[in-house]
Formats: sequence, structure tokens, C-alpha cells
Amino acid sequence: PLRRRHRPRSLGARPQEGRTAVFDRVPHPDPDVEPLAPFWAAAAEDRLVLPFNDDLGRHVWYPGGYSPYGEAAREYRWVEVSGRGRLFSWVHVTHAFLPHYRELVPFVTGLVAIDEDPDVRLPTFVVDADPGELVCDLPVEVTFRDVSYHGVAGTTRVPAFTPTRSNAV
Repeated sequence: PLRRRHRPRSLGARPQEGRTAVFDRVPHPDPDVEPLAPFWAAAAEDRLVLPFNDDLGRHVWYPGGYSPYGEAAREYRWVEVSGRGRLFSWVHVTHAFLPHYRELVPFVTGLVAIDEDPDVRLPTFVVDADPGELVCDLPVEVTFRDVSYHGVAGTTRVPAFTPTRSNAV
């Protein structure tokens, strides 16, 4: 027989009294926190910059974190990129998985392989596209949007990607 491994449906996905839950944390970008402060500062100016490692001759993402290229990848400088790439994967989100996202639903989030280094896959929003017509390897280009999050004052300027004009879906 199958065993129920989760809390009874009647209790929902609520934390126990007195505990801090992931739902209480605000899942939005903080443009002042390193190592991404230069990324968010450039986005506020409608520019897309990514970390570039001169020793490796390639971009690295996520800056300062684990890299398959070893310790050498921890040193980088921020370089402006073209903002063009290809859609690697995506998800059409129709239900808010955290309360802070409920005003954004429905939306498409995806990974974009940038043209300068297709091994770098940038997590992003996909905008101005019919989710049912998206395909792998679709050429996309960056655009910038002001995004607000439920329960958080103000907006954050974020890079998002849209199908290139010649490939609009």
C-alpha cells in the first residue's frame, strides 16, 4: 500500500507555529548585495553585463560561486554582452509557488544560453511570447522590465528575454 509522505491535505503547506518558513522570506533581487551588485546596477541602465574570466577566456555564471572550471573562475571582471542568445529551457508558471509571485502569474521563466558563450545559461523571464509556441534554441534578445513583488516596496529593473523580432512567436 502507498503511504502518505506529506502533511494531510487539510493542513496545507503551512509552517508550524513559531518557525520561519521559506514563504516568509522575500524572493526578490537585492541590487546592493555582492557579488551581483554590478549586474543589477547595469540592468538599472538597461545594459546586460556578465562576469568574464580573462585566464579562461570565457564568461562564468554564477559569479563567485562553484564553477566547473575550478578556482581560476573565481576571478572575473564585468563585461557588457550583446543581449542575444537562444532559449535553452523554460517553464510556463500558472500558479504562484510563493505568495510573493502571485501578482506576476502567469509568467514564463527560462534559461537563455548567451551568444558570447552558450555554456552560460542565464535564468530569466521570457516575455512577449506565446508560451505554447516557444521552442528550444529559439533566438531571443534582452529587454528590460520593472518588476514588483507582492509585499515588497518599489520595483526592480530586471533583464528579460523576448523572441528576436524576426522570430517573434
